[in-house]
Amino acid sequence: MSEATLFERLGGTYGIAGAVNVLVDRLYHNASANNNPAVERFHKMEGQPGFKFLVTAWSIEQTGGPKCYPGRDMKESHAELGVSEREFDIVAHEIAATLFHVGVPEKEHNEFMDIIERYRSMVVAVSNRV
Repeated sequence: MSEATLFERLGGTYGIAGAVNVLVDRLYHNASANNNPAVERFHKMEGQPGFKFLVTAWSIEQTGGPKCYPGRDMKESHAELGVSEREFDIVAHEIAATLFHVGVPEKEHNEFMDIIERYRSMVVAVSNRV
């Protein structure tokens, strides 16, 4: 019998949605993440519930769940934000902290963080921000 997908091991749609709910709240309140003026504008303009939906749907697909993400690809959706390496690291840290906070086991935590790392080159637009 084959191993369950990461989607299944994370608790399916409800498990992922619960983690994303915590994550997005953390991101919207992270002063370092919002130090980027474009990110801060996005957080003020865009509705948090819609962003939570998109992050949940993206995470479901990336972990082997149903194809349900209706958004743009990562490069296109982050192009106008001018994300730096440091800012990517800040968000990755928040993701890791959220996974720990909601009790994701180490194996699944590492697998999910590997997925996030694969998207670094698509999300990062500048090497450093002063």
